[in-house]
Amino acid sequence: MTSTSTFRIPRADLTSPFGRAVAAICKRLYGEVPDNAYVLVHHRKVAMSTFGFERSVARWDALDPHLKTYAVMATAGVIGCSWCLDFGYYLAHEEGLDLDKVREVPRWRESEVFTPLERDVMEYAEAMTATPPTVTDDLSTRLREQLGTTALVELTKMIAVENERSRFNSAAGLASQGYSDVCEIPLAVPGSAVGR
Repeated sequence: MTSTSTFRIPRADLTSPFGRAVAAICKRLYGEVPDNAYVLVHHRKVAMSTFGFERSVARWDALDPHLKTYAVMATAGVIGCSWCLDFGYYLAHEEGLDLDKVREVPRWRESEVFTPLERDVMEYAEAMTATPPTVTDDLSTRLREQLGTTALVELTKMIAVENERSRFNSAAGLASQGYSDVCEIPLAVPGSAVGR
């Protein structure tokens, strides 16, 4: 995999015991060290909090995994985080999700493969990601009626989590690392209206 990151926050040396442990775990999980781990390792408490939180997030299960992926990818697209889109495609592949539909997320408004519920989920992700957020009562009510309150809470938090991830990674200068090459899913064309 070839990283295109510019590392506005310098890439950490992973030779310390903590760095070596992070590298070993990442290589076991993902085949290599994700670029954001090189940044997080600079601050052990931030890294440990992030890794622990992400393990917890991975156990949330009230929301259909496809809907979760569509929301995360739509959010990353609005922010323009190519690293997040790249890694998101890879995770969708690893989780065995419908890659034909995942491939369409950046152009969900024009695509005919999504159900009305899936479209509402991606619209909600975009509305939450806007500054200021533009979520409407009508959209929220539709989603609650279709998903239930528990899944709507998870969807809302998942979009907020992806906002944090995408904004951190973008600010740190992280870009596509080549994870999507593994599953042969093209990323959106740079400069396109990804997710809009």
